[in-house]
Amino acid sequence: MRKIAVEESLTDISSALQEKGYDIVTLRNEQDAQGCDCCVISGQDKDVMGMADVQTEQSVINAHGATAEEVCQQVEQRMR
Repeated sequence: MRKIAVEESLTDISSALQEKGYDIVTLRNEQDAQGCDCCVISGQDKDVMGMADVQTEQSVINAHGATAEEVCQQVEQRMR
């Protein structure tokens, strides 16, 4: 099962990804992203949780202005 870290405020996206079978971790700080395959952030703050300058091997998806379904599609594309 793929593990996805989703920013705490994005409950609709968390729910949609869970329905598609992903294991969801609430993203509150940098450590929450460890061990995840992908991170979804709100994009409301460019330096969300101080992560702007952190290099990560995971894909980071900015959900700003996107629907839950659009974000799910982006996650699925990056998990291929």
